[in-house]
Amino acid sequence: MRYPIGMEGNRFIYCPQCGGKEIETFGGGRKWKCPKCGFELYNNVANAVGLVIQNADGEILLEKRAKDPRKGFLALPGGFTDFDESAEEAAHRECIEETGVAPEKIKYLCSFPNTYDYKGIRYKTCDIFFTASLPQNCTLKPQEGEVDAFIWKKIATKEDVENCPLAFDSARKTLLKWLEEK
Repeated sequence: MRYPIGMEGNRFIYCPQCGGKEIETFGGGRKWKCPKCGFELYNNVANAVGLVIQNADGEILLEKRAKDPRKGFLALPGGFTDFDESAEEAAHRECIEETGVAPEKIKYLCSFPNTYDYKGIRYKTCDIFFTASLPQNCTLKPQEGEVDAFIWKKIATKEDVENCPLAFDSARKTLLKWLEEK
């Protein structure tokens, strides 16, 4: 099914290849095609990772986001996977970048779809979550421009999760899943 540009999903005004103005959007924003030059682009899902890190007191590590989307809200350490990187490698790298500390015992927990709106573009993601630990007595260092602060928060009930100002619904679902499996 064909949709007019801008009706569903993200929008191109000009073809990225030839500059033509005839670019068409298909499948609710899942594909773009230029009838002039034949350029086709698929709006595929991006992968992102997150870590549920618990300390010895049973608290979960949360980061106060330093930038949009959802600046000032709380998130689990994590981010987008890079090219040619596994989800586990991305989780390890993102934790080091955002906290200054290498995680230990990374173990798959769950995955959830998410929507990441940034600067007028809607990214659909598959967020892959892991549990991990940090070395004892480590010092966390927030990544400048990404993390404003670290907050260790006790998450023991569904209400604790629901009352936490989380930036993304996938993190909320993950913490609920984590509680179920504890």
